[in-house]
Amino acid sequence: MNDETPENEAAKDDARHAEKMAKKKAARDKIMATKTDGKGLIIVHTGKGKGKSSAAFGMIFRHIAHGKPSAVVQFIKGAMWTGERDLIEKHFSDLCQFHTMGEGFTWETQDRARDVAAASAAWEKAKELIRDERNSMVLLDEINIALRYDYLDISEVVAFLKTEKPHMTHVVMTGRNAKDELIEIADLVTEMELIKHPFRSGIKGQAGVEF
Repeated sequence: MNDETPENEAAKDDARHAEKMAKKKAARDKIMATKTDGKGLIIVHTGKGKGKSSAAFGMIFRHIAHGKPSAVVQFIKGAMWTGERDLIEKHFSDLCQFHTMGEGFTWETQDRARDVAAASAAWEKAKELIRDERNSMVLLDEINIALRYDYLDISEVVAFLKTEKPHMTHVVMTGRNAKDELIEIADLVTEMELIKHPFRSGIKGQAGVEF
């Protein structure tokens, strides 16, 4: 006589699942026990997909939530209003310095000399903020664009990050076409892949989504 009722089968399934998860937890705990070091990370968000700066600002807001001082330097965005900047400057200026140093996208300025000067000034501010060990995280928003157009010397940026960044300071860099030299020294690199974008369907950038 078969006494395998649906209730018995469900109980066996639950037991098998619990055993499987227990083994997985033990293996995970063993791995985690070896991860004891802490260090300031070099983080790169790149790729053609949307969300590079959005993800980086999420990390800044996470820092703010933990009461950790941080700073933002925007290399390309100029006078355009953004929700992130407004929120930080109005409510969290004691925890996050915000410096918008760019003059807009390169096709808007149409002046390479001005773009180079703006990028150089932004980089000087970035170095100042990174050297200040009170800042736990510094976001260099769209620095990859400035590097792509050679407004900044990639070798100088890499050398600074390797030799002068304090050990526990996190530096986040965003923008398309991250240089290979930057990717090589980074601890964490995420490439946003473009699958679909509303702009291609004639939909403009909207508040709360793009800015």
